Amino acid sequence: MEKLQSVNPDLTTGGSFYTRVLNLKSIPVACLYIAMIIFSTYWQKYTKPLELQKILLVYNMACSIMSLYITLLFLRGLSITTSIFQKEFFPELYHAYFMYWLIKNVELLDTVFMILRHRKRQISFLHVYHHCSMLVLSDLTYHYYPWPAIAPFLAFNSFVHVILYFYYGQSALNPIQRPAWKKRMTQLQILQFLLDLILATWGYLFHGFCIYSILYGLTMLGLFSNFYRMAFSSKKAT
Repeated sequence: MEKLQSVNPDLTTGGSFYTRVLNLKSIPVACLYIAMIIFSTYWQKYTKPLELQKILLVYNMACSIMSLYITLLFLRGLSITTSIFQKEFFPELYHAYFMYWLIKNVELLDTVFMILRHRKRQISFLHVYHHCSMLVLSDLTYHYYPWPAIAPFLAFNSFVHVILYFYYGQSALNPIQRPAWKKRMTQLQILQFLLDLILATWGYLFHGFCIYSILYGLTMLGLFSNFYRMAFSSKKAT
C-alpha cells in the first residue's frame, strides 16, 4: 500500500467508479474543449483561415513518433506480465499509462488546428466523441487502473496512431496529392475495434472484466463503420 501511495496517491483512493470519473481532472478539460467547439463559429465569422502546413507537418510527425514510443512502452511492460488479464497495479506499465494520458491531451490540438484553418466540417460527432472519451479514459486508467488487463487496448490504439499521424503528416507535406491509403487506414481502425471487442468480451466472460469496455467498443465500431460507409461506399456507388 505504501508503495502505491508513493507512486500515485490516487491509486489507493476509495470511492465508486462514478465518483472517480466525476473527480477526474480531464472532466473540466473536456467541458472546455466542447465549449471551444461550440464558440468556434464566431472565430470563423470574424477571422480568415490560417495556413499551418509546416506546423501540422511537425505536429503530426511528433505525434507519430510519440505514439511509437508509447506502443513500445506498453509492449515492454506486457512482455513481463504474468497475464494480460491481470487486474492490479503493475509498476512496469505506469510510465506507459502516464505517456498515453499525456498524448491524449496533446491530441486535442487536432481540433484546435481544424478551427484555426476553418475546417469545421471535419469536427464531426465521431471526432468530438472520440477525443473526449479517450481523454477521460486515459485519465481514468492512469490515475486508477494502470493494469496489464487494459494495456493491450492502449497498445493497439497507440500503434494505430503511429500510422494515423504519419498519414496526416504526409498529407500536410503534400496537401494537393494526399496519400492513397486513407481507406486502408480506416479499415485498420475498424479492425482495431473488432479486436478490442473480442478481447473485452473474452475478459468479461472469463476474467471478470466490466461490461463498459464492450459497450464503449460497440459505440466506436458503430461510428467508425458508419464513417467508412459514408466516406467510401457512397463514393463507389456514385
